[in-house]
Amino acid sequence: MSGEEDTVKLISAEGHEFIIDRKAAMVSGTIRSMLSGPGAFEEQALGEINFREISTNILEKVIQYFYYKLRYTHSTTEIPEFAIEPEVALELLMASNFLDA
Repeated sequence: MSGEEDTVKLISAEGHEFIIDRKAAMVSGTIRSMLSGPGAFEEQALGEINFREISTNILEKVIQYFYYKLRYTHSTTEIPEFAIEPEVALELLMASNFLDA
């Protein structure tokens, strides 16, 4: 795989672009389906996904969770708590439900 195929660009509602590892993005069932499912999703060809309903701060927190889950799944060490600020909890819950994360 080339470097571009190893990464995915996620774009927030405000247009902020996050370039993350493809493995981390695949934590999300929704993103996994868009990038590797049957059919000809535009996201598959471009390697980028535009989230018009997810704000920058929420998408950033979701991406942090992708890396957290990737790192600690099947871990034999003690897993630290994933901190979530109360003021973003509801919006984060809605985004994670949509992303199947």
